[in-house]
Amino acid sequence: MKPWSWLAGAALAVLAVGTVQAQDTPRKGGVLRMTAPYAASFGSLDPHATPRAQDDIVNKAIHRTLYNWDTKAGKLALELAKSVSVSEDGLTYTFKLRDDAYFHNGRKMTADDIIWSYTRIMDGSKGYPAARYVRIIKGAVDVEKGQAKEISGLKKVDDFTLQMTLTDRVDPGYYFFPGSTAILPKEEVEKGNFASNPVGLGPFKFKEHVPGSRVVTERFDKFYKPGKPYLDRVDILIMAEAAARDVAFRNKEIDTSILGPAQYVAYRADPQLSKGILEVAEMFTRSMFMNLESIKPFQDKRVRQAINYAIDSDLIIKRLVKDKAYRATSWLPPSAAAFDKTAKPYPYDPEKAKKLLAEAGYPNGFEFEWTTSQNESWGLPIVEAVLPMLAKVGIKAKPKMTEATVLTELLMKGEYTSLIGSSLTGPDSLATLQCYYSKTPRTACNYTSFKSAEFDKLFEDAGKEGDMAKRDEILKKANNLVYEEAPVWFFNYNKAVLAHQPWVHGLQANPTEITHQYPEDIWVDASSPAK
Repeated sequence: MKPWSWLAGAALAVLAVGTVQAQDTPRKGGVLRMTAPYAASFGSLDPHATPRAQDDIVNKAIHRTLYNWDTKAGKLALELAKSVSVSEDGLTYTFKLRDDAYFHNGRKMTADDIIWSYTRIMDGSKGYPAARYVRIIKGAVDVEKGQAKEISGLKKVDDFTLQMTLTDRVDPGYYFFPGSTAILPKEEVEKGNFASNPVGLGPFKFKEHVPGSRVVTERFDKFYKPGKPYLDRVDILIMAEAAARDVAFRNKEIDTSILGPAQYVAYRADPQLSKGILEVAEMFTRSMFMNLESIKPFQDKRVRQAINYAIDSDLIIKRLVKDKAYRATSWLPPSAAAFDKTAKPYPYDPEKAKKLLAEAGYPNGFEFEWTTSQNESWGLPIVEAVLPMLAKVGIKAKPKMTEATVLTELLMKGEYTSLIGSSLTGPDSLATLQCYYSKTPRTACNYTSFKSAEFDKLFEDAGKEGDMAKRDEILKKANNLVYEEAPVWFFNYNKAVLAHQPWVHGLQANPTEITHQYPEDIWVDASSPAK
């Protein structure tokens, strides 16, 4: 494995294996055929209803959020506002909104749309996943609890000036760039068929959705960025099977493809295919969640630690993941400011695992059910490799197969005993660690139902600390505490790899999710076979 110092420096940059070649003036027109590789369907085309990475591929074309992630600069940037000023106490933000942002129905966006969208997200009866982000606005929790109809911390100064008062001194950009916080037009949502006919502010407008196959979008000519988008159309094609993507890519039937471990090795070895590889160390942590309310053994920290000691994660990463990942040493990724570079992962030590199990009252082990999808990087192949390792210390795990599209839903409902998945763990450490705060509901992201008074105090202290360096030190302690408590099996951090055809230009090495491309910046040259 490469040293952490190198990984931390590379986490927000494209790795040297492949880059998008610089070209001349972007060409207008053409079609981009992107793949949605994470499931056999889309969960929802209503961005507020889904936190899934699969669905956000579509969201980036159709919708827009208050902020976005600027890959070139490696930081957050205003998207639907031209400027922002902050009060002296660091709690009130005044946004000067764009006055040239139009919804696809032709209406101009105003401050009312942002207020309505965030208020909708806080409807406690709906359990929208993005409520975890909007809760930082003063009065949002009152709406969620049904104690108020309006978020007191949101104030319309005029049509294009919005005032937002927060509960803590945090950068709102970290909370309002996820696709699930998209700004929507009230009148379109209230028609009742929004998930079938989404209307947004993005560079492409919805054309059709063929369930299980594709979403087709076409250029929106009134998009607020001059001269963009370049493309006439973006087709997002569902291709969950790696083998199918490989055949389609080699036959030039698709323009982008996520590479799994086996394909990563093969594409790197191919003289032509290796020229079209874009890599980035993503802010994702792969893990097995343990539902601390499901079975008694998981309620004992020693049992959870034993599971981490019982699994030879390095061997799995090398043999199965083909080194297309980095070993996880905590919940936060190495790119996080609160990541502890001195931390070391749980070593493979089955004897220590047996000892911990005996101390916890399980000398003969126990049984549990393990929910998994077919995903080759963090699904069934990984589970099958782990089973004999757990059996060696007396633990019997029974795999339960499910579709990748329902994993998040199962986590939110608590309908699992253990579940392996991949979680966005950046770019903001405070927002990420909120998922282990006892007051964060399961529907938001406390999927394990983790509770620790010591962690809660650290988290609350960090939220009150205005000095960012001091805040990071507090969060470092909180992150290390989560690692010690081990509510998950810490597996790896993803190295994302996107293969692209030679005629595609303008792709971004987005560390928050490489498939989440801002398609207005992408163009195809005349050699593209797609018409």
